[in-house]
Amino acid sequence: MYGKCGRIEEGLGVFRSMKQKNVFTWNALIKGLAKSGEDAIWWFNRMEQEGFKADEVTVIGVLCACSHSGLVDTGQQIFGSLIDGKYGFSPSIKHYACMVDLYARAGCLEDASKLIRDMPFEPTRAMWGSLLAGSRDQGDLEFSEFAAWKLVVLEPKNSAYYVVLSNLYAEMGRWRDVEKVRIMMNERGLRKDLGCSSVEPGPQEDVYEI
Repeated sequence: MYGKCGRIEEGLGVFRSMKQKNVFTWNALIKGLAKSGEDAIWWFNRMEQEGFKADEVTVIGVLCACSHSGLVDTGQQIFGSLIDGKYGFSPSIKHYACMVDLYARAGCLEDASKLIRDMPFEPTRAMWGSLLAGSRDQGDLEFSEFAAWKLVVLEPKNSAYYVVLSNLYAEMGRWRDVEKVRIMMNERGLRKDLGCSSVEPGPQEDVYEI
C-alpha cells in the first residue's frame, strides 16, 4: 500500500518492524521499490540472504525494477538464472515481457526483437508496445514501423495504431503509405481519435500490461 502511494520510507519502516516476514511481504516491498531499481535489487539480495525463496512474482518485480532503472546486465543475470532453474520454476510470458521492456527501454532493440522471436510464447500487445515505445525513443523508424504493424495485426480495430503508422510514414516522407493507411482505416470503419496520436504510454498504462 505504501509503495503504491509513493511513501516508500514509511513502507520500509513497517517492513522492518515486522516480526515475521514471508515471501508475500518481501514481494510487496520489492514491488513498491520498482522505480528505485538499485534499492529493489539490494532488498532482493537481502531476501535471498535471509533464506527466503523467490517466487514468480518476486522475479517479475525485480525485472520490472531493472527495466525502470536501465539495469540491463543485472536483469540479464537474473533472467539467465531463471532460465537455468535457480528459482525452481520456468519463466512465464510475464517474465519475457519484463525482459522485452527492459531491452526496449534501454535502446537494445535487436535484443528485444530477438527475445520476442526466440521465446516459446506468442508475442503480446505489451511486448510490441514496449518495442514500439523504445524504438520511437531511439528514433528508429524502421523498428517503429515493424512494431506498429504487429500491433495492427493483433488489434485491427484499434485506430491508435494506424495513427502511429501514419505519423511514422509522414516522418519518413512516405506519403503514398500515409494515404494507404488512411484508406485502410476508412475501409475498416475507423476514424482518427484526436486523443490517440501516439501509442507510447507509461508502464502503468494498458499497452504495457503484462
